[in-house]
Amino acid sequence: MIFVGRGALLQRAVDYTLTVGHRVDLVCSDDPADATTAPFLHTTDINAHEERLRKECTDGIVWSINNLMLFRAPLLESGLRIYNIHNGLLPQHRGLSSVAVLFAILHGHTEYGATLHEVDHGIDTGRVLAEQRFTIGTDARYHQVLLRGVQNCHQLFERSLSAVVAGSLPSTGTALPGPDSDPPSGYYGLRALGDLARYTGDPAYARATDLGVTAAFVPEVAAAIARTG
Repeated sequence: MIFVGRGALLQRAVDYTLTVGHRVDLVCSDDPADATTAPFLHTTDINAHEERLRKECTDGIVWSINNLMLFRAPLLESGLRIYNIHNGLLPQHRGLSSVAVLFAILHGHTEYGATLHEVDHGIDTGRVLAEQRFTIGTDARYHQVLLRGVQNCHQLFERSLSAVVAGSLPSTGTALPGPDSDPPSGYYGLRALGDLARYTGDPAYARATDLGVTAAFVPEVAAAIARTG
C-alpha cells in the first residue's frame, strides 16, 4: 500500500502498518523530513506521479493521512482504492480541521471526531465508511478538541486497517449514516476565517480561540484571531 500525507500522523500510520506485518510500497510527502525506512517520494503534486503509484502499489490501496494534496484525474481513475482519514465528522466538518474545530465550538456542535471515507473528485465528499466520535464538552477549548481529533484519527486508522486490507468495508453504494441530530453539511476553508470577527461577542469565543499548545501548528488561525484584536 501507499501513504500520502505529512507529519507525525503519517509517520505513526506507516510505523503501525509495518509493525502489524503489512507491506508499505511507498510514502509520499511534501516534507523531506517525513522520509522513513520505507521507499519515499518527496512531491508537492501527487497527481504528477500517477503512473509510478499505479505500478508500485502492490495491493491497490492508497491512504491519505494528514494530507493537504488534492487527488485529481487521472489518479482518481487509476483503479487504486484511495481512503482518507479526516480530522472531523463528515459531512458537517469538511475542509481544514484547524478551521472546522474553531467553528464547531462557536456553532455549538456537541460532537467531533474522525472519519474514514473514500476519496472522490470533491473535497471530503466521498462515501463515509467509518467514524470515531467524542463529545465536545461545554467547557472544551480549541486545543483540546483539535488534539483529541488527531488522537482519534490514529485510533480510527488502526481499527480500520484490517478491514480495508480485507476488503470488508460497506458495499458500493452504501454509506455509514450519521445521527439525525447531526449538524448540516459545512465546509471550512481559509475563507471561513474572514467571518471570525463577527463572533467576538459570542460566549464561546474565548474557548474557541484558545489555541494553547497548537498555536504554532495553525498559523492561519492564529493570524485570524490576532486580526480580531
